[in-house]
Amino acid sequence: MTSKRILVIDDEEFIRVNLKDIFTSGKYTVDVANLGKIGLESIKSNHYDLVFLDINLPDMNGIEVLKEIKIIEPDLFVIIITGFASVESAVNAIKLGAYDYIKKPFKADAIKLITKLALETQNLKKKVIELEKKQKERSDISSIIGFSDDIVKLKSYIEQIAKYDSETVLITGESGSGKELVASAIHNLSPRSEKSFVEINCATIPENLLESELFGHEKGAFTNAINKKIGLFEIADGGTLFLDEIGEMSLSLQAKLLRVLENKKIRRLGSTKDIEIDVRIIAATNKDLKIAIENSLFRNDLYYRLNVLRINIPPLRSRGNDIILLAEYFMNIFKKKFSKSVQGFSDEAKSVLLNYNWPGNVRELRNVIERTCILHNEQIIDVEHIAADFIGSTRPLSLKICDDDFDLTQASYEDIVCNIEHKIISKAISISDGNISQAAKLLKIPRETLRYKLSKLNIS
Repeated sequence: MTSKRILVIDDEEFIRVNLKDIFTSGKYTVDVANLGKIGLESIKSNHYDLVFLDINLPDMNGIEVLKEIKIIEPDLFVIIITGFASVESAVNAIKLGAYDYIKKPFKADAIKLITKLALETQNLKKKVIELEKKQKERSDISSIIGFSDDIVKLKSYIEQIAKYDSETVLITGESGSGKELVASAIHNLSPRSEKSFVEINCATIPENLLESELFGHEKGAFTNAINKKIGLFEIADGGTLFLDEIGEMSLSLQAKLLRVLENKKIRRLGSTKDIEIDVRIIAATNKDLKIAIENSLFRNDLYYRLNVLRINIPPLRSRGNDIILLAEYFMNIFKKKFSKSVQGFSDEAKSVLLNYNWPGNVRELRNVIERTCILHNEQIIDVEHIAADFIGSTRPLSLKICDDDFDLTQASYEDIVCNIEHKIISKAISISDGNISQAAKLLKIPRETLRYKLSKLNIS
């Protein structure tokens, strides 16, 4: 772990030495400056996590130095060092952006405490900024990549149901198909978009902890409940709570969730007081909840309460040429991230991508492209650049080809493959009387994939 770096700007040598000793024992890296200008130059040249700044310096007023610091590093935390007579100036400094002030003479414990609090606050602020950044980056319709019929319908449906922001939504689909992306898009297109989008995976948290996470608890509600905890329902008040993998929730917790949906009230663990909330619930699952109901693993009444608005996300293998669009989208992300020169995919690589089953859906495609970008730096991604385990999983074609169908001495591998594909697809089109949908069903490939191959092989 990188040590925190602190700058002390003070003209008194005793103060500088004393603070350096305190911080060095606390495993901090410490720089010192006896003048305001020297301190400012040091801030321009180095990264600091915290600055201790004397209010009275021989070359500059501490307030002036603070203003300059805020121009150079607006988010840098500054603690003012002040004598009793200049407390008013220190308070003014706080109004200008200083974190806090400490009076001379000070004790080591006081310095350590204020430093600890400042750095913890700074870390929390960074996390909040990162969360806000992620919130802004969360999906809207434009983040759902694809133009296949299923995806066009999905986008249209998302836009419609986003308007009805009081109704619960149940999102179904295979693992990795993008349920969180859809939930986020619904939130960001809804009137609740300015409020929080809070998500939790019900499958990753034990039952007793999940209840506390959702509803919160009072101090002393159970062993180790040493402080009051605000639950996710309260945090999401006015916004959206996304319950991923809802099918993994225990029956007892399902009953409590049903009560919340019906009464719009929650009760913290260990409390007797109800709290009114205004939260839109979006739930998601990759399970068949009707089968779970038959097996007494999911409540029938909760299912119908959640299933007010239903969205089913199509698996990636049924989305045809969207696979290539997504592969190129991820390629552009990772080539920037890893400083690669890759520009695109060969036709053979595209064919492999299009004919793979994608059991892990979009998540698996992303991982495949990331791995390929890491391992290779060629401008064109070809079949051999895709991981061997991936190629080995492509859908096999059950063909009986006679030896005299092709001459290895006269044709390349690519020509032979194209020739075989041309024969197979032409036959399917002929059998289907030119009906592309029927031919696609006969070949057991998505219609968009067949369209791509018809264009590639110049079959009318």
